[in-house]
Amino acid sequence: MKPLCGASPTQAPSSPLSRRQALVLGAGSTAAWLHATPSMANTWPSKPIKITTAASTGSGPDVSLRLVAEQLSRRWGQPVIVDNKPGGNGVVAFNATRSAASDGHELIHLDSSMLTSNVHLYSRLPYDPQRDFAPIRPTLQTDFFVAVAKDSPFKSIDDIVQAAQAAPERVTYGSWGLGSPGHLGALRLLAATNTRMTHVPYKEIPQLFAAVATGEVQWALGSIASAGPMEKSGRIRFVGVAAPQPSPFAPGVPGMAASAQAKAFVANAWFGLFAPRNTPKPLREKIAADITEILATPDLTDRYRTLGYNRFDQTPDGFGEYIGRETQLWSRVIADAKLKLD
Repeated sequence: MKPLCGASPTQAPSSPLSRRQALVLGAGSTAAWLHATPSMANTWPSKPIKITTAASTGSGPDVSLRLVAEQLSRRWGQPVIVDNKPGGNGVVAFNATRSAASDGHELIHLDSSMLTSNVHLYSRLPYDPQRDFAPIRPTLQTDFFVAVAKDSPFKSIDDIVQAAQAAPERVTYGSWGLGSPGHLGALRLLAATNTRMTHVPYKEIPQLFAAVATGEVQWALGSIASAGPMEKSGRIRFVGVAAPQPSPFAPGVPGMAASAQAKAFVANAWFGLFAPRNTPKPLREKIAADITEILATPDLTDRYRTLGYNRFDQTPDGFGEYIGRETQLWSRVIADAKLKLD
């Protein structure tokens, strides 16, 4: 796949737009849409909008999407319905929207692995991320933290890398399953530092971080939502965040810019909103601009902070380019790891 130009795939989420900037972006995109598609502009939305999400009911991505959907419903004067279709690595959600019209009334909400890494992990998928989905914008992003036991000798990410360099495959790391975001994120560290470590998969996230706390495994990646409670209780420590700069959720934890060994290491997860292919770009730009303005409001900012999520502002074109670069990066990481899930 030809790499797409744009910002680096290790680019940190953009800083929040001011309300003034968001209003300007929204007004500009809406004006372009009105000019490009006057007939649709007079009628859209003409009925309820349905967003099919691969997130499970009650999960953080589901909760955040419903917050956005509630505000979109008020803005657009139509119900915005969230329909949960988890399972099958996004296949269930895709199948539910396979015959959706490209008129902006049916959208789909998928996570980063479904759009970037699954194409390399599975020999066959019923969908093509680049062909079947027209990007709108991300709805959330969460950084991964490097977690160790409270009494671990590792004080930094560099300590882990140096131990792996000294004794390849002796250092162990855990994840919540083969091919999970925690596993794949760790593979990015191995690729960035040219090291070998031993992966230990667990069935559930609580089981994983209990193993980290007892030293059964030496480290694991986790988000504020998954690992934060045990970090706050003092059973585990965060020695780094897999992003260039520190996270606002743990400002005392260094980012990778402070690392001598792992400056290129970035690992996170995100969910994004997409439309069926052939959905007009001006319409996607309007939806993206409306969401950007909504996410800039104090209420949504506070709710996202509570959930441990970052905003990740992208235009439809920028989002598509970012996905293309991430897909290329995963091609190399997964090939080097010789990982296949079918």
